[in-house]
Amino acid sequence: MRLARLGVVGATAATGLALFCAPAFAHVSVQPEGPAAKGGYATVSFKVPNERDEASTTKLEVSFPEEHPLASVMPQPVPGWKAKVTKSTLDKPLESHGKKITEVVSKVTWTADGKGVEPGFFQKFPLSLGQLPEDSDELVFKAVQTYSNKEVVRWIEPQQEGQPEPENPAPVLQLTAAEEEGHGHGGGTDADEAAEESGKSGEKSAESASGDDGGSDTTARVLGIAGIVVGVAGVAFGVLAGRRRTS
Repeated sequence: MRLARLGVVGATAATGLALFCAPAFAHVSVQPEGPAAKGGYATVSFKVPNERDEASTTKLEVSFPEEHPLASVMPQPVPGWKAKVTKSTLDKPLESHGKKITEVVSKVTWTADGKGVEPGFFQKFPLSLGQLPEDSDELVFKAVQTYSNKEVVRWIEPQQEGQPEPENPAPVLQLTAAEEEGHGHGGGTDADEAAEESGKSGEKSAESASGDDGGSDTTARVLGIAGIVVGVAGVAFGVLAGRRRTS
């Protein structure tokens, strides 16, 4: 009896431990493919895992935040899926590259042509976004996932600070600090300055070398003239000496 009781207790404890250690279900998320700096452009991917054993994901709808409208939204083609872009008119136009934008993308919907995302698989849906807001650290999207059995899961619950993650959290894109103006294009400045300094040093060296050559030529000329004078004087002295001996 004791062994039986111990077995039951052990099984119960093991079951509880397994449930406690079981990983949380995956959810629709968004991640940048590279930098996602404030005020810039970024390519992001919405990752959609299939959480059902007997149904496939056949549709994904992503809605964009109204408080931070984006002037440019372009989906990348995904094999086996059709993308539909829905636009809406802004109450207050945006300015982008000197142009006024009165209409922006409010939602992108992907619909599967075939089986969609089957059980045990996930799919990425890439988008090009911009310009990202400069007055926010994140962008919160709303995603709606539809299964082949007509089940709909709404990933729209915002994460509250200091609170546990909600059951169906909304995808959140974290933004990094704005890149410095001219970053990535001003690399030639230091090189140009170095080249200029190098050119100046070369000119000084050339002038110095030219001055040395001029000094050497002058010295050689002086020595040559002195040698000629000494030679003429020697000849004259020899002639005079010869005359004196003859006398």
